[in-house]
Amino acid sequence: MVPIKVLILGAQNTGKTALCVRFITKRFIGEYDHKKEVTYRCSRVVDQETVDLEILDIAYKESSLESSIRWADGFLLLYSITHRLSFLEVPRIKTLIDQTKQSLVVPALLVANKADLEIGREVTTEEGQRLAKDLRCGFRELSVAEAVLAVETAVLQLIRLVLDQQRPLPDRRSYMLSVRHALTRKLTRSKTMQW
Repeated sequence: MVPIKVLILGAQNTGKTALCVRFITKRFIGEYDHKKEVTYRCSRVVDQETVDLEILDIAYKESSLESSIRWADGFLLLYSITHRLSFLEVPRIKTLIDQTKQSLVVPALLVANKADLEIGREVTTEEGQRLAKDLRCGFRELSVAEAVLAVETAVLQLIRLVLDQQRPLPDRRSYMLSVRHALTRKLTRSKTMQW
């Protein structure tokens, strides 16, 4: 069993708690207490690997975030397509994550929520995709209220990013030797061939 810790961050009323509950229980509940810190736990099988998942949903206060960021393996960054200020908050959150983790690769997924509220849209899909590219993270646009499968897909995408980062790289020396031998064989064959 592989333990994975996910921190879900974003401005208030972006659907962070709703996303957690939807992923864990498959149910949508619209109203939550925004002042509570809650850790959700569940197990899932992802690519034939059992994952013991913890999702930490905290009230966003920049002063108390650093210890939670250090705790987490991956990050779900939420904004609401109907609230531009929540979108504009994401780069500051990602910068704080990058500074705290001090790693070249931080598994993160930008999630644009409330896609069912198209009439109130303030952030385009293209803007979200562009921001995700700039922040070096994945991107999903979805409606927590309407699409349980989209929520599942988004969380599983992040879990796969974390698993990929946790897997050890092949031994560099043995890899370089195998490349060298392959190139030597190819060069030897090409020298012996008649042109």
